[in-house]
Amino acid sequence: MADNSTSRSRRTPKPAPVDNTYAHLQPQALDVERAVLGALMIDRDAYTIVCEILRPESFYEKRNQLIFEVIRSLSMAEKPVDILTVTDELEKKGYLEKAGGPLYITELASKVASSANIEYHARIVAQKFLARQLISFASTIETKAFDGTVDVDDLMQEAEGSLFELSQRNMKKDYTQIDPVITNAINVIQKAAANKDGLTGVPSGYHKLDDITSGWQPSDLVIIAGRPAMGKTSFALSMAKNIVADYRVPTAFFSLEMSNVQLVNRLISNCCEIQGSKILSGQLKPDEWDRLDKRINNLIGAPLYVDDTPALSVFELRTKARRLVREHGVKLIMIDYLQLMNAQGMQFSGRQEEVSTISRSLKGLAKELDIPILALSQLNRGVESREGLEGKRPQLSDLRESGAIEQDADMVLFVHRPEYYHIFQDDKGRDLHGMAQIIIAKHRKGATGDVLLTFRGEFTRFENPEDSSLRPMPANEGEIVGSRINGGDSGAADFPPYNPTDIPPMDGPMPF
Repeated sequence: MADNSTSRSRRTPKPAPVDNTYAHLQPQALDVERAVLGALMIDRDAYTIVCEILRPESFYEKRNQLIFEVIRSLSMAEKPVDILTVTDELEKKGYLEKAGGPLYITELASKVASSANIEYHARIVAQKFLARQLISFASTIETKAFDGTVDVDDLMQEAEGSLFELSQRNMKKDYTQIDPVITNAINVIQKAAANKDGLTGVPSGYHKLDDITSGWQPSDLVIIAGRPAMGKTSFALSMAKNIVADYRVPTAFFSLEMSNVQLVNRLISNCCEIQGSKILSGQLKPDEWDRLDKRINNLIGAPLYVDDTPALSVFELRTKARRLVREHGVKLIMIDYLQLMNAQGMQFSGRQEEVSTISRSLKGLAKELDIPILALSQLNRGVESREGLEGKRPQLSDLRESGAIEQDADMVLFVHRPEYYHIFQDDKGRDLHGMAQIIIAKHRKGATGDVLLTFRGEFTRFENPEDSSLRPMPANEGEIVGSRINGGDSGAADFPPYNPTDIPPMDGPMPF
């Protein structure tokens, strides 16, 4: 018997592997679609339940799409929705026969007893629609991937853009009852009360700035803007150094302009107080070598993550940011700078529309990850054409390429050095030699105003004025590293740091 069973098992043919790539039906749920339409025609309030879940194209059958479109138009016009009104409206539009005729519409309503499960059924229809969209997306990408003439990098960008559009179209945010929100708000207030310094967000290291902002707040998009050679990157790097070295807060820095080596060199110059030109040439004095050896430890092991991918797309940024938050607990993201990003893979009528999409995506990413995002931005030339002390002050209208940046940002800061325009005194009589104004032009959660910082050009470093007063500033050693897109602004700075003994009379030649 054992032998016979063995022989029978040997003769049993193995089932052939199933090829899952062909002859598949599109994801669909026709009975559920009919149940949804029937429920909509027997309950006048049912449409309000599914209006945010379904669209006409969510239905697989063409006739069901036509019927839902009519139901939607009737509901929007606040007209009754039933068998008679739907039939009449379809007839007026000339779609009655295409929609299956009066008999089909009557059958839809007669087979449904109530609308009790309409939301559950609607979500099934929406899920099937999303599955069909994903199949279409994957098929398109597969076809293009087999095409040897298509650049793979461009295809990746297109795939990311298309998938992003798909996810945005199908994203739905449910409402929240206020009680848990109140609980969260009270918890935040209690944590803030426990902090003696009053900070609730990530500190910048600049006391007066932190007094106004209470630190960089979660889910905020902060725009740091300025004209070329104002020191935007220096300000961002100075903050990054303060955040990671002094407060040990994990931070990501996306540098679209400089390589990671250039970025680190500027950080070393900032932290060790050594001129950038000397670090580049390696011609350091013995005391500078000693200072380098002692202070470099502040940067070693610092939770700073640098990405120098050029022409970074906003979709790549989302992917990388999510991984950095998940794997390294990053609490703040810096981007240098916004205008060098792109949204490839999506169709735009112009650069302005693309920048609008980028800024909107950055705000969405900040909300999703619940961390602040600081993005540097260029200003247009409007500042240069204006005269006087106030004329040279940047304005929100000076933001380059898109007004959407101003709208999407929770906070807009301008980095402004009046001495660049030969202005050495503000309206309050304060000396502006070697000083920079951080102008808070927009602040959704608090006050606006100016913060005065010391700018040490030789180290491309911003300091609290009280910290700068504790040490002498070397004369005639200043430098500012300009952006590569700023034309003649790159290279050595025109403005040495301030030294009271070097101030020429105001009617003589300017030191610039």
